[in-house]
Formats: sequence, structure tokens, C-alpha cells
Amino acid sequence: MNLRPADIRVHDFEEVDEGLPEQTAVLEALRCMECPRPMCVQGCPVCIDIPAFISAIAHEQFRDAARIIKHDNMLPAICGRVCPQENQCQGSCIMSKKGKPVRIGALERFVADWEREHGVESPEVAPPTGKRVAVVGSGPAGITAASELARAGHSVTIFESLHTAGGVLSYGIPAFRLPKDIVEFEIDQVLAMGAELRLNHIVGRSVPVDELLRYDAVLIGSGAGLPYFMGIEGENLNGVYSANEFLTRVNLMHADRFPEFDTPVIRGSRVAVIGGGNVAMDSARVARRLGAKVYLIYRRREEDLPARADEVRNAIDEGVDMVCCANPVRILGGPAVSGIECVRMDMCELDASGRPIPRPLKGEGSRFTLDVDMVVEAIGQGPNPLLSGLIPELKRGPKGNILVDDDGRTSIPHVFAAGDIATGAATVIWAMGSAKNAARSINRMLAEED
Repeated sequence: MNLRPADIRVHDFEEVDEGLPEQTAVLEALRCMECPRPMCVQGCPVCIDIPAFISAIAHEQFRDAARIIKHDNMLPAICGRVCPQENQCQGSCIMSKKGKPVRIGALERFVADWEREHGVESPEVAPPTGKRVAVVGSGPAGITAASELARAGHSVTIFESLHTAGGVLSYGIPAFRLPKDIVEFEIDQVLAMGAELRLNHIVGRSVPVDELLRYDAVLIGSGAGLPYFMGIEGENLNGVYSANEFLTRVNLMHADRFPEFDTPVIRGSRVAVIGGGNVAMDSARVARRLGAKVYLIYRRREEDLPARADEVRNAIDEGVDMVCCANPVRILGGPAVSGIECVRMDMCELDASGRPIPRPLKGEGSRFTLDVDMVVEAIGQGPNPLLSGLIPELKRGPKGNILVDDDGRTSIPHVFAAGDIATGAATVIWAMGSAKNAARSINRMLAEED
């Protein structure tokens, strides 16, 4: 990919990655060996026919490549940008055994961007079945399920509680990684297939639960919007944010354009971001673009960071200070944040995943303080209990997730769940994969009823 220079991009929210030029995409596609047993397809949660679409690119048949991808994935421009291909399709590419894998994600993005510039074709939709399906949530799970169900000819209504569709795609991922016009464009393609979107509709409030359950089938894809906190002293001080709130303020409520938009965040400050995943990297990089000095505090070593390697490298290039082998124990100040106290961590034996288990050091010099006036906690999130709590018949797991069987069916026969609300916080593409599975189950159920 062609990356914009770090010293320029850190001052704006324009996309960092400029994508592949056409000639480069064709040359990259020619590297594919077209394996008779393509492991890349098995590594894709939505099972795109990867060798077929790459072959179409190699023959410069970009329109055909788009058709092939959209047979299984209606969000290719999104997936080409934010999917962790290195752990999925690319990670399974046989070329990686001898060198670098084929850049499948970059090629998927190229095809999607090419089609958007040259005119989009909508997939064929089956004749109307007369069946009504409600989809709760317009994030990656909800939109994917809606596309599969609308394609099958059902009347699909998507209920979204916010004023903008997209779920985490809109509120959680910064524009420099996923431009919002691309999210809107690909959701519009799903709506063009016949799905109806109702914004500002909260199930249990503006949409009564009994009205929802009168649909022939219901798919719950409301995501994991409940932030976790460390439970340390000082978390109630002014200037402490969950990553969800911080990113929502910027991505969805335009805090980066304050006071033009009346959504303030602390600017030009010293910010501590706690965590090491992709959400932590997003938070740190957003804070840098707001003019802050940023410390990212992670309890293990830099090589253990769970975030994508590209995102870690981008964050470092943009000036984020990595404070590794450290763990916060107290947030200082009152009534506002003035610092954060941390303990240094020793890397001990390995856990089941192969990462070292961090343990606090003791004695003189084991603790230190960073002068900060804002703290963002990005240590994970869980399923939002609002909806599932309104339907007592829905069985839930110990972490609040809705329990489903292998077909995505809940304890209520015609109610299904997919994505983070069922699995806990995961990636966009895994949410899409579980939504496709649940949509197939709904299609089978409605066909059997007929």
C-alpha cells in the first residue's frame, strides 16, 4: 500500500492508505498460484471465492471480480480496509511458506474502489416471499444479515438506535482507517436490494418488544457496546473516557471539529491510552490528530501487542509513545485528571496463547507516574445488555452474550443472534461470518414453513 507521510497525515483525518494502483493490482494478482485446494478460502469467515476474483483481476476483468466478491460479501471496500487478513485469508496463503503471501485484502479493496468509480451493479434479488424479517442493529452483522435476507426475497426492516447506520463501522473506526463515505456507500448498496432502514429506533422504547416479535423472524446484531473498565482508583474523575465514548465523540459527533460541532473533547493535552488492541491504537492515533502528546500503556512487551502489526507501526510513526511492561494502578487528580500512576511489570511464564504472563514488580523504582490530563481506557467491551434484558426468555451467557446454537438460533425459536452480541467482542469479518450463518438458518426456517 502507498502510505501518506506520517508528518502530514497526523494533522488530518484523511485516509492513511492510498491503495493499489491498477497496474500494481494486476501484477499482484498474477502472483496467485490458483491452488487446487485454496486454503485462503478456508481462512475467510465469509468464504469468498478468492482464487476466482484474483484470477479475474489478473485478466483485468475487474467487473467480474466485483461480481464474484459480492456473491459472498456485500461490504468489500470495508473488509479490504479493516479485516485482519494477515491472520485469515492471507495467513493461509501458500505463498507465505516461501515468501510474502498474495495481498488479498489490498486486492479486495482495489476491486471495490474500482467498481465504486466505474458504476455499481446490484446483485439479483429473488421474488418476494411475503415473509417479514426484523434486523436489530446496522453494524457489520446486521447489514450482512440484511443483505442475505433481502437477496432471498424477504421483506427486511433494519432497526438502528443511532442517527447514523453502520454501528462500530461508523462510531468506532476512525475515518483515516475507514472513510465514512465508504461505509455509507456500501450500506446504500444493501438498501438498494430492498432492505428498509429505520434510524433512531430503539427496540424496547420506540419499537415495542411485542411488535418486534411479531415478525416472521428476528435477527439481533446489536454488537458489543458495553465498555469494560479496570476498576482502579480515580476512574470517576473528569477526563476519563472509555474508548467507546472517546471514539464516538470524534467519529460520529465530530468532536474533532469543535466548536463548529458542540461536542468537546480535551485537545492539545497529554493523554494516556490504556490497552494494546486495535481500539487502543485507534484511540491513540485519534488523540494525536487532536494535538495531544500520547502515551499508550500496555502491560506486556511491544512484540506482544495484540493489535495488527500495521496499526502498531503506523501509531509509532505518528508519534505515539509506547509505554510497555507497565500497568496503571491509580488515576491521580481531582476533580479532573492530573496524572496516572503505573507499576512496572515483569514477564513471567507463558500463558496458553504463548504470551508471557505479566506480574507487578515490587520494591523501589517499581512505580512511576505520567503527567496526563486525560485517560482513555481501551481494554475491551462486552455485549450491550439493554435489548436482551428486555426479553427475559432469551438465555444469556455469564458475560451477557445471547446464547445461540450452531445455526445462530436463540432460546426463542424464531429469534436469531449474530456478531458480538452472541460471540463477545471480535472482528468485523467474524461478525459478518456469523451473520451469514444465521441468515442461512433463517432462510431455511422460512422455507420449511412454506
